[in-house]
Amino acid sequence: MVRPANFGFNPETASNNFYQKKDSRPAKEINDLARVEFDAFVKVLQEKGITVLVVDDSEEPIKTDSVFPNNWFSTHEDGRLLLYPMYSANRRLERRKEILEYLINTGYLVNEIVDLTFFEKDNQFLEGTGSLVLDRVNKLAYACRSERTHEVPLTYFGRLMGYKLVNFDALQAVGDQTMPIYHTNVMMHVGSELSIVCLDSIPLASEKLKVQEFLEKTGKRMVPITSKQKFNFAGNMLELKNKEGRKFTVMSATAFASLNKVQLQAIQRYTEIIVPEIPTIEKIGGGSVRCMLAEIFLPLV
Repeated sequence: MVRPANFGFNPETASNNFYQKKDSRPAKEINDLARVEFDAFVKVLQEKGITVLVVDDSEEPIKTDSVFPNNWFSTHEDGRLLLYPMYSANRRLERRKEILEYLINTGYLVNEIVDLTFFEKDNQFLEGTGSLVLDRVNKLAYACRSERTHEVPLTYFGRLMGYKLVNFDALQAVGDQTMPIYHTNVMMHVGSELSIVCLDSIPLASEKLKVQEFLEKTGKRMVPITSKQKFNFAGNMLELKNKEGRKFTVMSATAFASLNKVQLQAIQRYTEIIVPEIPTIEKIGGGSVRCMLAEIFLPLV
């Protein structure tokens, strides 16, 4: 997790992230609030016995979205670390070699750094585990096409990593227009036994059925959410394990409040729920808890 130094509204990403909202408060006040929310989030994870590696963002250059590191890198059990091509030029500044060195110095094995950022030259993007919702056990990559998730780098990822792609269109109403959902992890989550998915956002019946079939075939208990719940970040969850192997589903207070009793009970049947409050980060950054967590699957040396 990356502790923000200059958190704020990013106009470059707001062109297709309709969850971002401008705020008239001073920049320092907004950043201070984000840091308080961040620190409380880290604390609640640590209290559950979850190992959290915290890296402070650098003051320069200014990186308003550094709190969302899952978009620029992912780690894998075979020791590979992938760097991803990102839509917003100012977000590419978040890729810091100090963070990769920190992982290595902490005792994680990085066999290979796979750099996919060359796709940026052709305006082709794939924003890490924002674009990709990975079922690592079954080697499936769920991905909704958008301005941040293009077919060419997506296909390249699938071949490189040996993942079967489950790609589809996912749309949402924005005012009187229908627009693509910018990241897959906004509308779905896949855990070890559970899946959360906004099927209402998939317009093509054939693609909706494809997603359902893969989730069912891989034994995932599916909990559907509505479009309204999706707008409250109910799709933006992540399953974590603590040092004892206990499973947790992390979702924001906004997401938790949007879910009904039956949905929550279904999740609690498989995992304990952790509910941090991050309203400033959600409102201004347009991302939620899943976006703040870059999971470490690298083996320890």
